[in-house]
Amino acid sequence: MQDPSRQRCRPGLPSPNAREAASMYGTVVAVFLVILVAALQGSAPPESPFPYRILLDPQGTLELSWNVSYTQEAVHFRLLVRELKAGILFGMSDRGEMENADLVVLWTNGDSAYFADAWSDQEGQVHLDSQQDYQLLQAQGTPEGLALLFKRPFGTCDPKDYFIEDGTVHLVYGILEQPFPSVEAINTSGLQTGLQRVQLLKPEVPVPEVPADTRTMEIRAPDVLIPGQETTYWCYISELPQGFSRHHIIMYEPIITKGNEALVHHIEIFQCTGGLENVPHFSGACDSRMKPERLNYCRHVLAAWALGAKAFYYPEEAGLPFGGPGSARFLRLEVHYHNPLKIQGRRDSSGIRLYYTATLRRFDAGILELGLVYTPVMAIPPREPAFVLRGYCTDKCTQLALPSSGIQIFASQLHTHLTGRKVVTVLVRDGQELEVVNRDNHYSPHFQEIRMLKKAVSVFQGDVLITSCTYNTEDRKLATVGGFGILEEMCVNYVHYYPQTQLELCKSAVDAGFLQKYFHLVDRFNSEEVCTCPQASVPQQFAAVPWNSFNRDVLAALYGFAPISMHCNMSSAVRFRGEWDLQPLPEVLSTLEEPTPRCPASQVQRPAGPTVVSIGRSSG
Repeated sequence: MQDPSRQRCRPGLPSPNAREAASMYGTVVAVFLVILVAALQGSAPPESPFPYRILLDPQGTLELSWNVSYTQEAVHFRLLVRELKAGILFGMSDRGEMENADLVVLWTNGDSAYFADAWSDQEGQVHLDSQQDYQLLQAQGTPEGLALLFKRPFGTCDPKDYFIEDGTVHLVYGILEQPFPSVEAINTSGLQTGLQRVQLLKPEVPVPEVPADTRTMEIRAPDVLIPGQETTYWCYISELPQGFSRHHIIMYEPIITKGNEALVHHIEIFQCTGGLENVPHFSGACDSRMKPERLNYCRHVLAAWALGAKAFYYPEEAGLPFGGPGSARFLRLEVHYHNPLKIQGRRDSSGIRLYYTATLRRFDAGILELGLVYTPVMAIPPREPAFVLRGYCTDKCTQLALPSSGIQIFASQLHTHLTGRKVVTVLVRDGQELEVVNRDNHYSPHFQEIRMLKKAVSVFQGDVLITSCTYNTEDRKLATVGGFGILEEMCVNYVHYYPQTQLELCKSAVDAGFLQKYFHLVDRFNSEEVCTCPQASVPQQFAAVPWNSFNRDVLAALYGFAPISMHCNMSSAVRFRGEWDLQPLPEVLSTLEEPTPRCPASQVQRPAGPTVVSIGRSSG
């Protein structure tokens, strides 16, 4: 193997001037690209099963496909580079930053091409990893571009490596436009970079058969001119046909307008409240001042898709009911466009295709809201790196509202607003945390999808469901209160389950009276002139709190012991009969351990340094 850090030169030759050096540099890069282009004319590699696919960059020049092997505890990647310049940098990081990232690098020093496992420090400086855990399997020219096949274990026991776990993974990339003598010569700050979010560890769920009488319905954006701005949420009101009878949705899949695959980030369909006789037709930005107020009553999730997701199937024994008496005819389509390059003039008609049947299945599927009530009494102080709020679905509510046979949760959609960083829902029985319903340790509010669970979670009468959300408010000067606004916060898990019950919402909030005791305490122990008096609204009271360490710690403690107000609500928004205020927090005697990295089951022989890339044949 040649040393990639050693520049080649021939003794005795005169040093080139600047113009000659530039000409030589261009020639070296051109020769390298010619070699690659020639390789592209070779035969394509044998077809491999990579069922998941996303475009990494807005131009669509980087395409990632992958598959998951749970037996090997490894992810197999196929990275297609359509317009290779001088190399590529790809990897994972905590929140999508290029600093402190776990990387693989394909680069050339102007003579040879190399592939290596690397990492970046907090300044973005790239370093060769002493433990090479990304294993190159093949570098192959195809008619589309250069295809790199490589694999990586979930966990490696290397402190510089990212632990691949369930939930959102932030993928990062960088384009190398010139040769580098070594990996250490690369700094990510000087590169064209970007990020993409996916769920890498897709569950292995069998695909049910689609009945012969299945029909389809497309809910699509109406030829939208995508705004030339980075982020747009587009809302469109659609409606079911008059007299549309009761059906079961049994699956759905995305419809993405060709050419917009890198711009359409996620799509959701919401059903409006059943009592609404009419909802004005609307097509425009969801935050538009022209938006009809009734759109706020269209929040019942029917379908949700995000980048990297395939079709969503309901279990064979259940379907999601829609249509018929008591069901709203009006639907709200919401499309999130992510346009970081601010591309102009692109039109889009993306949406979701619903598969439904009039042959109703044994069980109606239902959607149950867990977490926190949308109320300002639940707040996060400013300048907090990781503040935790918890919402409870108590044993009293499940005892009253669930059938004796229990329910089966088979899918989940986590939801916060902009400061959410981590969400987890756990099942508690007899004071013991039994299992995780859904966990996302790298949650992003910009990547929300309904995710199938690896296995259904059974919830019985008397069980407790606790949803915890971790927030980061380091960039905020005032407290962030709970509420519907995008600058306010939520903590929700929409769980999909069967059989459907009357229970639609099982959420909590701290008792308002105990929160007033907190504000009274702040008044007494604060030397400044503040107004946290009861005459002010709760947001005003929080805005007046001087956020020193004492006031922060006391608020966190209050949320950890004060009684709660429970919302154990039916679909009519009426609570089940009973006393729901001043309820004690559920007792948790033992908790589950956080997932930790596992070393690979068998230590394979890894290269000690960079691998020379020989394009056109297998490298391992």
